Amino acid sequence: MVNAVKVFKKTAPNGKITVYLGRRDFVDNTLNTEPVDGVVVVDNDYLRGRRVYAAVTVTYRFGREEDEVMGLNFSKELTLCSQQIYPCTSTLEPTNVQDRLMKKLGANAYPFAITVPENAPVSVQLHSGEEESSKPLGVIYELCVFVGDNADERPHKRNSVNLAVRKIQFAPAGGSKRQPSTLVSKGFALSSGKINMEVTLDKELFYHGEQVKANLSINNGSKKTVKNMKCAVIQHIELTMTNNQFTREIACLESKEGCPITPGTNLQKSFTLVPLASSNKSKFGIALDGKLKDSDANLASSTLVSDGKCTGDANGIIVSYSLRVKLNCGAIGGELVGDLPFKLVHPAPGMTAKEPAGGYTGGEDLEFEDFARLRRGQSIDQN
Repeated sequence: MVNAVKVFKKTAPNGKITVYLGRRDFVDNTLNTEPVDGVVVVDNDYLRGRRVYAAVTVTYRFGREEDEVMGLNFSKELTLCSQQIYPCTSTLEPTNVQDRLMKKLGANAYPFAITVPENAPVSVQLHSGEEESSKPLGVIYELCVFVGDNADERPHKRNSVNLAVRKIQFAPAGGSKRQPSTLVSKGFALSSGKINMEVTLDKELFYHGEQVKANLSINNGSKKTVKNMKCAVIQHIELTMTNNQFTREIACLESKEGCPITPGTNLQKSFTLVPLASSNKSKFGIALDGKLKDSDANLASSTLVSDGKCTGDANGIIVSYSLRVKLNCGAIGGELVGDLPFKLVHPAPGMTAKEPAGGYTGGEDLEFEDFARLRRGQSIDQN
């Protein structure tokens, strides 16, 4: 039995050009990015010597459209790549899905594959709070297929098709066997001794919806008393366009169990937290992988870069996570704070989630769906 391949279609308002996509998400594995590929069907009588072009644009919106006054602009739109797809100017080896589509749709179906630049940012959306913003905040990709005389021509809405796509990242294939840990200490003026705290995690890589378990080891060698503890997962967000950085607390837990930790005593304790987008619906600015109103939206994944590169060199919106533990030592003693970075990602899909093996089977395994809106998830149904 062959898995049904869900193909998304969208037609221009004039009905003369239709675009078919086998997937909406294009994976960046830190070394290269999958091309934005699909099939376009055009009416030859409509072209009249004109050409068909495809372009991938990215909109980087870092402020609400409602706040744009007196010429102030909070967005930047860039055309990352543009390519003539009919008449085709290069030899293209069609994928299995493209091959099936061309055989099903006839002679007017033409495949295309557009390569996105290596340093293009990953798709991220920022939650705008309770009020629904007219335009989403974050890094938004769009594929535009249009008819024109040249690639620089401004496409008209009647003879163009616009489809929202996403550039995403998955957990690295080899995973990570590292067990992160940090040791912090705090001394006090006019008082001898220190409070020492070691925080460890069972692993560095966590999947969305998975429990994050923190292990604490506290040694109070000072004359102060620890009154209570707080453990939280912090999302760190950097907007490279404005060089702005901020953090959001997305899960937290306070406890007095084992407290007070008096001078000369030790404590071993564990905290378990589950960072979820659904528990942060009222927080402005949290980074997501889609719109929060969609039931399948998750927190944005950690930004990944290839070996030897620094995360700070990435473009767009850089997302990272850390576990923050605070020990309250009283109004005079202050707080002992420890931060331990970790990664929050989606697991890499199996081989069946990419493209079914085998050749063309007559088209019965193609399931068409109108491209109404962008939703998270795989393009291939898995039973």
